[in-house]
Amino acid sequence: MRYFFLVGEASGDLHASSVVSQLKLQDSNAVLQGWGGDKMQQQGVQILKHIRELAFMGFVEVLANLGTILRNFSVVKKQILAFQPDVLVLVDYPGFNLRMAKWAKRHGIKVAYYISPTVWAWKENRAKIIRDCVDEMICILPFEKTFYKERWQLDVHYVGHPTAEIVRNERQKPLAQHPKKTIALLPGSRKQEIKKMLPVMLEAIQAFPDWEVVIAQAPNLEKDVYTPFLQQRSFALKQHATYDILRSSHLALVTSGTATLETALFKVPQVVCYIANPISYMIARLLVKVKYISLVNLILNREAVTELIQHKLTVTALREEIRTLDSGLRRETMLSDYESLENMLHEGVVAANVASIIYTLALKNK
Repeated sequence: MRYFFLVGEASGDLHASSVVSQLKLQDSNAVLQGWGGDKMQQQGVQILKHIRELAFMGFVEVLANLGTILRNFSVVKKQILAFQPDVLVLVDYPGFNLRMAKWAKRHGIKVAYYISPTVWAWKENRAKIIRDCVDEMICILPFEKTFYKERWQLDVHYVGHPTAEIVRNERQKPLAQHPKKTIALLPGSRKQEIKKMLPVMLEAIQAFPDWEVVIAQAPNLEKDVYTPFLQQRSFALKQHATYDILRSSHLALVTSGTATLETALFKVPQVVCYIANPISYMIARLLVKVKYISLVNLILNREAVTELIQHKLTVTALREEIRTLDSGLRRETMLSDYESLENMLHEGVVAANVASIIYTLALKNK
């Protein structure tokens, strides 16, 4: 069978690569093309456009790059038509991929969508596109199946969260010993995030000179993005090592996103940090219907981890949170919440389940 994957970000590249690995086991004749990153390429996907060219965040940033985005639509449509896939696999990246789902429907191409757009948080009308244009919606958050059924009378698949499966395996590795307490800084995977979050994080940890500081370098970004901020003190900057960093960390400062969930599953107490473009943030506050920005709090439906957002993210506030989480009741409570979170996310072998849904859809197309 022929499969075309559309992935726009680093987390999607990771999860899609696991699915591709399982898909090749189920379909030995699989032919794989798409847009993605290094991990998908390592699994044998012919990458036609790399994710480093695709990561635009926020309303303002999207508008600034609108010409590039429109050209990307034109390019990928031609590539898909030339490839003639049995299934178009859309992975997250909803602003782009939902439009591609509508286009694929018009051209009679079967669509599997892995990692649902957050229609429960905002733009719920997108669920109509999913109902009308997506053949198989594959969800990774436990409350999404109920949402789609009750609000849209739509049956979707809940397969568990891929990060829970990945981290569970990673935690089995031997733990590296460090003579000092280690604080991990995860300032995001986009240049805009690094420029806003990393300076505040670095200034905050100046109050803890005895701690070892390790910065997780995003796999899609070069070292030069970080070096302007690393002049005052010796910091370890590690690329392709986020999980190794978290496994040995005492505490973490994390930019909102999948990294908040990964940090929780590694049982590392964290502070969630986020500063958006002011205009983008104002628009988001008007449109978004959820109380939290971190996946940890969204899934648990309570503030298990502190979220310092926009003006709340100050050096003073961040230092106070670090002291609170170093030891004591607040730390123990957060670790207990992490156990509850993990129990909610296990649904067997996630990637194999996803691959089976995609392969079954391809067989129906024959």
